[in-house]
Amino acid sequence: MSAIKPQPLDKQLQYKVFVHNLNRIYFAKTYLDKKMPNLIDIASFKGLKLGMGEFWEDVKKQIARMEVIYKTIGELPSDKNCNPLKAIIKDEFCLDQKHELAILNDMDLIMYMQMLEHINIACYGLLKVIAKQLNYDHIEQLLKECFDECVDNDELFVLIAKEYVQ
Repeated sequence: MSAIKPQPLDKQLQYKVFVHNLNRIYFAKTYLDKKMPNLIDIASFKGLKLGMGEFWEDVKKQIARMEVIYKTIGELPSDKNCNPLKAIIKDEFCLDQKHELAILNDMDLIMYMQMLEHINIACYGLLKVIAKQLNYDHIEQLLKECFDECVDNDELFVLIAKEYVQ
């Protein structure tokens, strides 16, 4: 079976795809920003609370970078069609259901944070590819910074989990 290569997208369609996905991650991040105090309060392990605080600072930096991107391309953020990512954040991995053991709650938080970062890595990766196609060099750099923070945060939560269980 041979794979059929799709036709290249014209610049206008690439731009629409770019803005659509930028909106999705922007509103997911702004929604998450509002939920972080509650998520940090759920954590019982001090190292996890500190890691989540670092994560939250990165969320704020990423929102600020995306606002620069919107300004650069002359767009305003639109919350239209952003429900899939917001739904994942809103679900909170059922974190409102407390376990008898604090470690179970904390491990659920770690998995939730990592799941979010894996989604972010995928989203920023896609946006970087499209930004390159659109010759948005400055924007591509901002997205790379966001991407790198997500990778670093994923690694941070792995280290926190290792520290917790040792």
